Amino acid sequence: MASGERIFVQAIRRYCAAHGIALDVRAGGWLLAMRSRAKRHFAFGYDIGLNSAIAHRLANDKSATAEVLALEGVPCVPHCLFLNPKLGKNVVGPNWRDAMLELLHDHPQGVVVKPNEGTSGRSVFKVTTAAELDHAAAEVFSMSAGLVISPYVAIEQEVRVILLDDVPLVVYSKQRGSDWRHNLDAGAKPVLLEDDKVRTACVKLATDAASAIGIAFASIDVVRVDRDWRVLEINSGVMMEALAKLHPELVQATYDAALDRVFGDKG
Repeated sequence: MASGERIFVQAIRRYCAAHGIALDVRAGGWLLAMRSRAKRHFAFGYDIGLNSAIAHRLANDKSATAEVLALEGVPCVPHCLFLNPKLGKNVVGPNWRDAMLELLHDHPQGVVVKPNEGTSGRSVFKVTTAAELDHAAAEVFSMSAGLVISPYVAIEQEVRVILLDDVPLVVYSKQRGSDWRHNLDAGAKPVLLEDDKVRTACVKLATDAASAIGIAFASIDVVRVDRDWRVLEINSGVMMEALAKLHPELVQATYDAALDRVFGDKG
């Protein structure tokens, strides 16, 4: 097992070894080609390959996720899409900056600017002034075809629910450190939730969100704001690198369950 290899790759290695499945690791561990007696299957990035193409696309697009959830009446944090002006005026329109400034004006407590696609809280900015907005937009547009702006909200608690076919395999709270964000890469700590009203409410909301976009295996972040729970985002790629440091058996069991679904429990 290669030193520094991602937990995701390690877990798939263990599963394949235990089930007699051939594994070919390519592209530095980002492309995994598995072959059992009956089928060939690929995993890419942190996506184990269980979701339909449209569910995957929706989950990886924060704006699209928010739009679908709103259509289905699932409480969520809104994410307003702005395309990179480098795509041209015919695509973006001439008034994109004015629309951004209007959103900032409508939310004097601030807004959050981040890439429309992507995970781990990278290039996420809390903005309260026009100058900060311009800086954040320039940073995100330098590496992304689009950004989203959402109102800044005081998150009282954030919980991640990892679902497989509507079954909650992992539910944990993100305990924030010194950063205002709850991202694990920003220093937040995962704490497993016991069976209680909070866990039940989060699982119910996550299940509704998964059903709305038709996704089978996903990690869904829900947040409590003003005592109410709402969906923050859905991730088609299920990453558990931080959780594995504390609960390696649970992480392995979760990936095993997903791979059982892929290979029909037979390998």
